[in-house]
Amino acid sequence: MNIFFSELIGTFLLILLGNGVVANVVLNKTKGNSSGWIVITFGWAIAVFVGVYAAAAVSGAHLNPAVTLALALKDGIWENVPMYMAGQLLGAMTGSLFAWIQYRQHFDATENPDLQLGAFCTAPAIRSLFHNLVSEVIGTFAFILGVLFIAKPQATLGSLDALPAALLVLGIGLSLGGTTGYAINPARDLGPRIMHSILPIKGKRDSDWSYSWIPVVGPFIGAILAVMIFRAFHI
Repeated sequence: MNIFFSELIGTFLLILLGNGVVANVVLNKTKGNSSGWIVITFGWAIAVFVGVYAAAAVSGAHLNPAVTLALALKDGIWENVPMYMAGQLLGAMTGSLFAWIQYRQHFDATENPDLQLGAFCTAPAIRSLFHNLVSEVIGTFAFILGVLFIAKPQATLGSLDALPAALLVLGIGLSLGGTTGYAINPARDLGPRIMHSILPIKGKRDSDWSYSWIPVVGPFIGAILAVMIFRAFHI
C-alpha cells in the first residue's frame, strides 16, 4: 500500500500543477491567460520535478503507467504493477479535480468547450488518428528511453532523478509536443478525461472518447519499443 499511496500523491501533484498551468494559460480571465506554449511546457516540467521528488523515496516515482510497464519489462518484476497503475490513475483523477476546483470560475467564464477540455486532457492539433498515434509513440519512446538511462546509475532520489526527468519532459514538450500535446502518460490523459466527463462544467462538450485511446495505447507502444532498443543496444 505504500507504493499505491506514494504513486497517488506523486501523480496528484503532477496533475494538479500540470493541468493547473494549462488552465492558467487557456481559460478566460486568468492572470496567465494566453501566456503561451513555453509557459505550459515549463509548468509541466516543474510539475514532473515536484511529483517525482515527492514519490521517489518510497515508490521510485513512476507516476506513469508507461514507465511502470517499461521498468517491469526491463527487470521482469510484475507483482506491484497493478498497485502502481491504480495509484497513478486515482492520483491523476484527484489532481485534475483539485485543478478544476482552483479554476472553477474560469471554466465557467470560458465559452469555448474545446479549451475547457484542453485543461483536462490532450487533443491533436490536426486530427489524424494514425499520425496522432505515431506522435504519441515517438514522444513516449524518447521519454522512456531517457528514463531508462536516468534510472540506470546509482540514483539518489529513487529509480528516477527528479531534475533529469523534469528536463527530459521539458525537452519533449518543446520539441515534440506540438502535434498532440504530448500526453506520454496514459494516466495523465485518462484520469482527467474521466473527471471532465463527470464534473458539472458549464457549457462543456463531450469528452472526446473517440480520441481517448490514442494517448493510452501510444505511450504503451512507445514504452515497449524503448525497452526493446535499450536491451538491444545498451551495455
